[in-house]
Amino acid sequence: MTDEFDGMYDTFKALLDTFTPADAIKRLEQFGIGPDVIQGIRDRHEQEAIRVRELEEPRVVENGARETWYTGVQSKDKCWPAISSLLSKDGWSEQAVKSLDDSTYRIMSLLDHPRERSFSTRGLVVGYVQSGKTTNFTSVMAKAADRGYKLFIVLAGVHNGLRRQTQARLVQQLVEPNPTSWSQLTGLDKDFTPQENPASYFGKSNKTHVLCVVKKNATVLRKLERWLDQASEYLQDCPALIIDDEADQATVATSSINPLILKIMKSLPKCAYLGYTASPFANLLIDPSAQDLYPKDFIVNLPKPDRHFGTEVLFGRYALDDEDPEQVDDGYDMIRSIPTEDVPYVRPATKADVEDFEPVITDTLREAVEYFWLATAARRVRGSGNPHNTMLIHTSVNTVVHNSFERPLVHLRDRSEKALADPEFVARLRELWDHETARVAAEDFHETKVEFDQLFPELAGVLKNCRIIMDNSSSDARLDYENGPVVAIAVGGNTLSRGLTLEGLSVSYFVRSVSAYDTLLQMGRWFGFRNGYADLPRIWMTDELSEWFRHIATVEAEMRRDIDLYMTENETPLTFAVRLRTHPAMRVTAAAKMKDAVVAASSYGGRRIQTHCFHTGADWLNGNLAAARTLVAAAKTHSVRIEERPDDGRYIFRDVPHDLVTDFLSSYQFHEKSEADGELLTGYIKKRVRAAGALGRWNIAVVGQPEGAEDQTLTFAYGITVGRISRSRVTTTSPDFADIKTLMSRRDAAVDLAGDTEKLTEEQIKAERQRQFPNHGLLVLYPIDKVSPPGASRQQREPLNAEEHVIGIGLVFPTPGNGDSTVEKRVYISADLSGVQIEDEDYSLLDGEAA
Repeated sequence: MTDEFDGMYDTFKALLDTFTPADAIKRLEQFGIGPDVIQGIRDRHEQEAIRVRELEEPRVVENGARETWYTGVQSKDKCWPAISSLLSKDGWSEQAVKSLDDSTYRIMSLLDHPRERSFSTRGLVVGYVQSGKTTNFTSVMAKAADRGYKLFIVLAGVHNGLRRQTQARLVQQLVEPNPTSWSQLTGLDKDFTPQENPASYFGKSNKTHVLCVVKKNATVLRKLERWLDQASEYLQDCPALIIDDEADQATVATSSINPLILKIMKSLPKCAYLGYTASPFANLLIDPSAQDLYPKDFIVNLPKPDRHFGTEVLFGRYALDDEDPEQVDDGYDMIRSIPTEDVPYVRPATKADVEDFEPVITDTLREAVEYFWLATAARRVRGSGNPHNTMLIHTSVNTVVHNSFERPLVHLRDRSEKALADPEFVARLRELWDHETARVAAEDFHETKVEFDQLFPELAGVLKNCRIIMDNSSSDARLDYENGPVVAIAVGGNTLSRGLTLEGLSVSYFVRSVSAYDTLLQMGRWFGFRNGYADLPRIWMTDELSEWFRHIATVEAEMRRDIDLYMTENETPLTFAVRLRTHPAMRVTAAAKMKDAVVAASSYGGRRIQTHCFHTGADWLNGNLAAARTLVAAAKTHSVRIEERPDDGRYIFRDVPHDLVTDFLSSYQFHEKSEADGELLTGYIKKRVRAAGALGRWNIAVVGQPEGAEDQTLTFAYGITVGRISRSRVTTTSPDFADIKTLMSRRDAAVDLAGDTEKLTEEQIKAERQRQFPNHGLLVLYPIDKVSPPGASRQQREPLNAEEHVIGIGLVFPTPGNGDSTVEKRVYISADLSGVQIEDEDYSLLDGEAA
């Protein structure tokens, strides 16, 4: 390309501030630019558009091929360059800034050109809790401002604290670097109040961008909607961007907020609505065919930033259907168990107990607080990273309960400050520190371990500086990070559980009873970045809550994989429905937000089911052992062929009648937390047998270790003896519950297949099973040693310690054939797409039928 052409292309890009790409081309043609140059400009613009659309990250599902008009930063831009510079000064790496630039570039390309005559776009950006979503949408706002968007409305949660925090961030990153470019309708301590003269903001003489940061509060939004309605004559040519922070909260399916947002959008002829959330469960269950805020135009799946502490990183997760369980991590060893018997001491059992409730400093709460002081002292020794240090105690939403913690916590702090001269107290702190730093090695996080003798001199200052703050609606005290380094133990509820960033959070004590995925996920204030102290965070919670978070990590992984899958399959937000795996003890979101949801079709076909949760009592386990022995004895008699591989600890019974399997599944007891359900499984098998003749025959395998010493084996039937396998359990304080997380390996799922299956992938195993056994099921029995000590690398595990040996089972189902009628396993819900009408594309022009 010549310099002359490059100059012409720069002219074209400059015209894009005023014109759409098509209109900019027309202007160049009016200037007498020749057709060859015009075509060259078109080609280069298309190349840039393709580059944006083909960015690997973020993943996007969009409704049709939206015109990519945004072609990046121009030399005259002010807002985005200012943010980029601020982030670099704050220590962001060049790669991190580039990643932010790319993701916001892609989001900008999905918005409408501000010079379009009218538009009403609805999109959703899915991020991670505490992962920098505010920085992302601030950057989108900056780039949109640089391209001519005029009005920016940010819906910042439901609490004053978050609204103020968001306003402060936007002023710092948008307004202060370019003060003459912005007008503000709200302030740090001032939510929206109607202004006298709309023309002063939206009249043609005012070239500034207008910023408005409001709570999702009906009264406030109603005032804003009325004021905008009065200003309608000035808004015809006012491109507006509405950012809905925490878009799943208070927006979806609420009787007042949702309609008001829609009314505000209706008063703006040029309006893009962009929801941001880390828990999009409610947003993805809206009825897409209704006049609502379903993200009909696009869904963006932001990548997980480097060094981000998320659900999966901390809690681990279960393997998805197509994953090798051996490759799925247990998470970091940072979760500490609160015994169930401690809970009544830190949270009232009933509402009637609230008023007179007095908390007790239990051993686990005292240990958590003491560890917080030790970690704070260690961070002072290191002298790097975030200067603040915060601990969160979250046991109830009730402000009376919060306030009741003040006296015992102050007493604990004051008593501990005096006890620093007591050798016994110091010895206990040393033991706690040495134990914790041995469980989580600083070197694994590129940090250097701080020895107790190094941090001890800092402890007196830590205790002296430590504030006990009740951060709730009835308290005047608030976490304030604007006036120097903070050391604080914050006790709170909802004001601390959504959006609000707890700076330097290193310790959390959490027993709050929550029964919805999104609420629980958003309460995880411990998620985020821990630069300079990534080895130090700890979370105390009950085993039940820990298991719930592990389940949610699995739901998140599956949901994000679905979004990525739909992108590659050219689906749109109106033709796909993300499936959300359900849990027996939790709702996906509030009932009101699920009114449009449907049970999604998800059969057992092509799936691998395995047990990972067990009771540990002898009666329950002996019943399952008896059921397994009955099955193997019957399989010996009724199988067509027995394949004996004692050197591998494996026996396979081929072509066993299905009724032996269904009888076994009816007598085998599944734990109530298991993903498998004997009744559903039995019903599914019987219906497939009746409908299509599939699953009439089964292969049954016993998978253990090679037979060794007699005290290490388990006998299923005469001549069928194998060595027991070891499966340790995730650390727990519940004596009658064991979660081993994974049971069945990819190799086991191919145990009955002929040929070399060692190196086959999950998909290849499915394909091979479809070829060899298109109608057979596989049932695998595992004899698990009742002690099962963990291996040296399994630091988050403990011995199984069951009262009897455990029988685990895995089932592998063939993919259903075309004529197969299946019964659905109702474990997923999704949006109801039945009311959506999709118009077919008109291909007649491509066929040459019209000119």
